[in-house]
Amino acid sequence: MLDHLGLSVQDVERARAFYLAALAPLGYGIVMEVSAQETGAGAFVGFGAGKPDFWISAKPVLSGPVHVAFRAPSRAAVDAFHQAALAAGGRDNGPPGLRPHYHRDYYGAFVIDPDGHNVEAVCHAPE
Repeated sequence: MLDHLGLSVQDVERARAFYLAALAPLGYGIVMEVSAQETGAGAFVGFGAGKPDFWISAKPVLSGPVHVAFRAPSRAAVDAFHQAALAAGGRDNGPPGLRPHYHRDYYGAFVIDPDGHNVEAVCHAPE
């Protein structure tokens, strides 16, 4: 079981604004921030719903896009995530809908964040 995940981004402030908006419908917010002065390197922003389990930090060279999926409490939350992410500057990579090739109740939506990462919200519950 994972405890937390970190993504490298080119611009922490741009990514902070994007994820703050995109993850709000899923109940995520900023839980913790660590400054560059505190780390001796770059700034980190931790998002979560209670504890920080999704982190972003600036890296001068990115290793390449990754895929990250956030569990949504409902299909409506998946829809709201997709709308919020697009409004915050994300690009559509798959509108909200069922993906029965994964399983019968897999309802997800995909966006490309400002750094090229494929970000998904998914609900596994039937309707």
